[in-house]
Amino acid sequence: MNQLLPVAFLILFVIIFGVGLMYLASLFGAKGSKSKSHLEAYECGVQATEAKTSKVSIKFYLTAILFILFDIEIIFMYPWALSLNDFIASGSGVYMLGAMGFFLFIFIFGLYWEVKSRALEWE
Repeated sequence: MNQLLPVAFLILFVIIFGVGLMYLASLFGAKGSKSKSHLEAYECGVQATEAKTSKVSIKFYLTAILFILFDIEIIFMYPWALSLNDFIASGSGVYMLGAMGFFLFIFIFGLYWEVKSRALEWE
């Protein structure tokens, strides 16, 4: 129980600090008018001509998610490649090679699925 006391204190401090900041912001913050011109988007002196709810193709989001997914997989492979010689020297190189082989299999299967399902085509 004594180990959780610092965590409970930190949680309580964050809650009190956050509520205090929100109260101070509402107390001293700007009280702007709610006119229509203040609520509209305005950029570079050009009035907005399109609707605020413009539709963006799902392909943009899919491409971004796939990029992040494969980027994270590459980030996992980099430290493994750097430390493989150390694992071979300690005698567990075959195990690490097998684990990374399984990881690469999943990686290549995902890439195959992307190409097969035409996830990156923009037609």
